Amino acid sequence: MSQPVLSESDVRTALSADPAVQWHLVGGKLIRTVTLATFADALSFVGEVGRLAEEANHHPDIDIRYNRVTLALITHDSGGITQFDLDLARAIDAIDAIGPEPL
Repeated sequence: MSQPVLSESDVRTALSADPAVQWHLVGGKLIRTVTLATFADALSFVGEVGRLAEEANHHPDIDIRYNRVTLALITHDSGGITQFDLDLARAIDAIDAIGPEPL
């Protein structure tokens, strides 16, 4: 089911509401890159992201480059960022394996 697309202003407001949020609006998607200690840690992190995505029935685009994982969130069937994306971003931010350093 298609969800309402949020305006760019709404997305930026939501991202700025919490100073700990490390997602960025790039090319109409929410993007976050996380650097972990090892490739195995990156795979473990992606596994946890996958578990959360399955629970939410909302799946990010994932790129793994050794210990760096880049996630992109957009609601494809709505054609933009929706509340689903913001909710999944918050859930991903709560994963313990994520280090505190912004990228």
